[in-house]
Amino acid sequence: MKTWFITGGTPGGFGMAYAEAALAAGDNVVLTARRPHLLDDWASRHGDNALVLPLDVTDTRQIRDAVATAEERFGRIDVLVNNAGRGWYGSVEGMPDADVRRSFELNFFSVTAILRAVLPGMRARRSGWIINVSSVAGLRSVPGFGYYSAAKYALEGLTDALREEVEPFGIHVLAVEPGAFRTRAYASFADEPVAETVDAYRPFLETVRAAMIGQDGRQPGDPARGVQVVMNAMRQQTPPRRIVLGAAGYDAVHGRLEDMLAEVRAYEAASRSADFPPDPAP
Repeated sequence: MKTWFITGGTPGGFGMAYAEAALAAGDNVVLTARRPHLLDDWASRHGDNALVLPLDVTDTRQIRDAVATAEERFGRIDVLVNNAGRGWYGSVEGMPDADVRRSFELNFFSVTAILRAVLPGMRARRSGWIINVSSVAGLRSVPGFGYYSAAKYALEGLTDALREEVEPFGIHVLAVEPGAFRTRAYASFADEPVAETVDAYRPFLETVRAAMIGQDGRQPGDPARGVQVVMNAMRQQTPPRRIVLGAAGYDAVHGRLEDMLAEVRAYEAASRSADFPPDPAP
């Protein structure tokens, strides 16, 4: 029996889908949320195998307390799912500074804080799984979401380095890049008008906002199916380093990487010409 520690327990979201799948597998679950009272009914249905904890993932003290409580209750954390996050939209030039910083605090720095709280126990036991929920936007930037994309790109780089650093301790690390999934992630756009400091970008950002509102509730991805893909990947003898979720997301990432590889190859001679000339043969 494993114990899962999952952030971002919003009802109807990926965090809840991970929790349901883990409980169905017979595991224990610690599900965290900023508004834990919304999960009271859910927790009562699962008895002693489920623990809901209040957690603002941008608060380092709360992170330490939540991890300590989880370890005290279940003895260990075997699987960490860094799922909490959200996207603010705006132009690279004109997004308000406060939103830029909030995006990185939530989508990147909170992950580093949670990793630092959970990894000591995993290292001591020489086992564990870390699931960092990134995004297709972490492999292919989305105009209008430049800073969200940048935070997810940073998470991708962190995850790749972490994977090699903790491999000697028996810890597996998987990056998960969902595309558009039918969670509540798009629901807030209807209540959030464009906040942009450069008027020239407003028409573009209004179309971005309208598109997100129009897609809400119609996203093609099924969170429950996506989580099963992740759990199946974890069972592989040689697990993948990353997995993209959703057909449209796969197509977007595949196209981006193909284009990047073609461009790198086209400029291979230029790249190689930047080195010092080889020493002449004796």
